[in-house]
Amino acid sequence: MNQDIVKPNVIVICGPTALGKTSAALELASIFNGEIIGADSMQVYRYMDIGTAKPTACEQASIPHHMIDIVDPDESFSAMQYAKMAHKEIAKLYAQDITPFVVGGTGFYIKALAHGLFMSKPVDMDIRMRLKGEAAIHGAVFLYERLSKCDPDAAEKMHPNDTYRIIRALEIYEATGKSISKYQNEHGFADKRLNILKIGLHINRDLLYNRINRRVDAMIEAGLPDEVKGLLGMGYSENLKSMQSIGYRHMVNFITGRLSWDEALQTLKRDTRRYAKRQMTWFKADSEIVWKEPDQLSDICSLIRNFCEEHSETN
Repeated sequence: MNQDIVKPNVIVICGPTALGKTSAALELASIFNGEIIGADSMQVYRYMDIGTAKPTACEQASIPHHMIDIVDPDESFSAMQYAKMAHKEIAKLYAQDITPFVVGGTGFYIKALAHGLFMSKPVDMDIRMRLKGEAAIHGAVFLYERLSKCDPDAAEKMHPNDTYRIIRALEIYEATGKSISKYQNEHGFADKRLNILKIGLHINRDLLYNRINRRVDAMIEAGLPDEVKGLLGMGYSENLKSMQSIGYRHMVNFITGRLSWDEALQTLKRDTRRYAKRQMTWFKADSEIVWKEPDQLSDICSLIRNFCEEHSETN
């Protein structure tokens, strides 16, 4: 990459659901002349407002938001599309001397934006099914040992029981004759187009789970069941990927009689807590993230100022 190219400074505010990312980001954006770029795989969908905890109209009016309400619930949308569109928004903001705040809990979107995604050949389903069958019979460690021989670099970065990633790496090697590590090295994940400060928000787990339970109750009170009925009435199938997401599938199961109200409510809270745990697992694996509590805004402001000053000297 040409070292003379000026790279925009980007502030990422990430962390699990129901933590207060939106309110913290609104305050920070107001301090640093910023605008918010959503990094939420559900908030991209139109008509899905309550169940996605989308910023309110008032919040979006106070600080401009981007990457929200950009596709219909029956349209496909990928991390690669997100990264491409978000980069364009960042370039526009940079040209106007506005600080982009990338805010959300979809770690894969943030990774795609920060590092890009490498291209490989389409999946060979015969290879994938065979590898899945071997994993079912012999276990993930059996495949991990095979991967260690053909792609030791990839194996070193994986847990021996991470069946999904092991199979993905092996299927790429078998289909193309090239290791996933080589693809990644050729892609150049270190060749970043942005200067990024990643700030992760976290709180005590019990407190987070209580916040999740209260948020679910607030969503119900705000009309989540009616929102889902409205989507079904508009012709959006319950089988759509968007409608299978947390909150929407639970309400569909209640509306169709597959779950009682109490069952729908309790499984919604349970699944949201489990989702938050998966989010934390993803973000904790990112060594670039600086962790702060949501109320440590003074510390966060200092981090942002130092980051911007440092990179204003190098740009």
